[in-house]
Amino acid sequence: MSMARQTGLDIFRSMMPELVPDGDDAELRDGGFADELGEIGLANLFGRLWGRDGLSMRDRSLITVAILIATRSTDELQLHFLMALRNGVTRTELEELIYHASGYVGYPAAASARRLAREVLDDLSDDEK
Repeated sequence: MSMARQTGLDIFRSMMPELVPDGDDAELRDGGFADELGEIGLANLFGRLWGRDGLSMRDRSLITVAILIATRSTDELQLHFLMALRNGVTRTELEELIYHASGYVGYPAAASARRLAREVLDDLSDDEK
């Protein structure tokens, strides 16, 4: 296993333990079409980018959520709202990020992000809120 993959696995598992099975040999392939994409994201995004020094995990979460709002990447945004909360971003900060994004990327993108954030927040247990 490459160092970037192991770093990515550790980082992703810390933010989303319910999505990654335990063990160093965790496999993110589902046996379907283009199933290596998860492995590429694990090593390159989480291993090489999220694993860098220079920004806190909290700051990386804020930046990532802002980028995902701007690009209207709704599937990824749902996961990253939860990751942001787990990385110390508050609900109020997520609200402010959505308000701020509306002025730069447009109301429709911000409204979609608000809807997704509400879904994620509503699904959290009381312990996670």
